[in-house]
Amino acid sequence: MATPTSVPAETDFRHQSCVYSSDAEFLAMAVPFAQDGLRRGEPVLVGTTEANQELLGDVLGADAGKIVLVEPACFGPRPPQLAAALHRYWTRYRSTAPGGAVRVLAEPARVGAAEWRHTEAGFNVALADTGIWMLCPYDTRIFEAGAIEDARRAHPELLVGGKAEPSTQFTAPARVDGFPASPPPPGDSADIFRFEGDLVAVRRYVLEKAGPLLHPENAVAMFGIAVGEAITYLTEHGIGRAAVWVRPAAGRVVCTLHSDEPLDLPAFFGSRPPDLRCSDTGLWLTDQICEWLDISSDASGCTIELATPGSWASDN
Repeated sequence: MATPTSVPAETDFRHQSCVYSSDAEFLAMAVPFAQDGLRRGEPVLVGTTEANQELLGDVLGADAGKIVLVEPACFGPRPPQLAAALHRYWTRYRSTAPGGAVRVLAEPARVGAAEWRHTEAGFNVALADTGIWMLCPYDTRIFEAGAIEDARRAHPELLVGGKAEPSTQFTAPARVDGFPASPPPPGDSADIFRFEGDLVAVRRYVLEKAGPLLHPENAVAMFGIAVGEAITYLTEHGIGRAAVWVRPAAGRVVCTLHSDEPLDLPAFFGSRPPDLRCSDTGLWLTDQICEWLDISSDASGCTIELATPGSWASDN
């Protein structure tokens, strides 16, 4: 089996994708990745399906006990949880790992989800200051062609035949489409709250609109906190007016905040774990509470959109 070439130096995040279509192809990719890491004394974390874990265990033998094997769902159901979990893993082992490097094989858990496409691209920003070598396998027996194309755009490198090569389709991190663009409808619709500085009133509006769509009661309260943090962020950055719109969409409760004033934001703002030494932790709390957070801004204004699963979705 070929060994993936080159090892990242400390604070050199490496993000690769590998497409496979059989058990043999999975092993040809995963086994050298794990074994080479063990030979170098690097911690190795493998998040993959139970079936693939069994395949690895049979081939690795005693070495299987030297790596951490988990199912993808253990990282948590939301994108920010996954990025935070990987960052914690690297922080824990960086001081004892050669060159501060750790290896992570992370197989996507949510097939075709817009959130996962956003997460893969966001790793390039959220984990940029780590020494993680991250390999993301995509099984063509499960993933559709569109998801494979998304993977090629989100990963700077592809692993092909055991050799790493640049992805010619890679797109530098920027806003990745998830929910369809949904600015507030024009006019003075009764469904829109016009925020003009009254934080208490906007929170009351959010709780009133989200209450019938969420359960248990604490889910409503947490969603209100998430929206409140987003509004507070806008006001702290000089934006005193915004249209606020809460509604059900795609099995979720979605809140859109839109202002005609722009914000100067880096790509995937909120995805990186905050620097707790800094008083401005941005929208990290909102991102932790919500399943989805998307921020965009241009000369015409800015939009913050956040979402959490609706009660009808959790009942299915």
